[in-house]
Amino acid sequence: MVNRMVQTALFGAVAALFGAVLYWQVDVIHRGGPVMIPIVMCSMFSLALIIERLYFFVNLHLGTDIDRWFQKLRAAVEAHQWKEAEGLCSAWKGPVARVVQAGLSARESAPQDIDEAMTEAAHEEMPAIDQHLRWLSTLAQVSTLLGLLGTVTGLVRAFQVIQAKSTGGNPVSPGDLAGGVWEALITTVAGLSVAIPTILAYNYLAARVTEVQFQMEKAAALVAGWRGLRGTHAAR
Repeated sequence: MVNRMVQTALFGAVAALFGAVLYWQVDVIHRGGPVMIPIVMCSMFSLALIIERLYFFVNLHLGTDIDRWFQKLRAAVEAHQWKEAEGLCSAWKGPVARVVQAGLSARESAPQDIDEAMTEAAHEEMPAIDQHLRWLSTLAQVSTLLGLLGTVTGLVRAFQVIQAKSTGGNPVSPGDLAGGVWEALITTVAGLSVAIPTILAYNYLAARVTEVQFQMEKAAALVAGWRGLRGTHAAR
């Protein structure tokens, strides 16, 4: 937990430094005002989380034909070939396989104990599966709000120019307002440019989480189905 907090703090410091450098070196970002620094930070955090989650889900099913794996598992369970079923679980280092492995390990126990073993295994897997998704949702919302904040500060700056010119008795020209208008428009565009891809990525990754949950439920139902058959044969 402490290591994760340290890593997050370090990445946040690097993102802030990168945002500050871009703010001073890139003219368009500089015109957007100081609000552009946290917007750049949000973009870096969002990109890093999206890449990490995509790598996780690609690696999760890499080299595994899910439908064929379930067919082999069903055949092994129905034939009571436990070593083959456990071998299938060992070959696939994924959450679905670990849920099935938990059920197979408790196959000699009472039906309730088998269900509890698989439920507990599924609960242990979920934090790793939906990790960082809330952060993506938060970053999308914060980026939008930062863009709105930049719009407001840009308008405030424009009105300050109008007030200063009017007080001095000087006419206000469009060039005098350009800085504030630039700031308002750039921050709005930047905030939305970060928020829209982040929301799309969040919804895609949330769908992948739902898919893995369904697969775990399907696997648990397969083992539970064998358990039910075992109970019927025992009753006879």
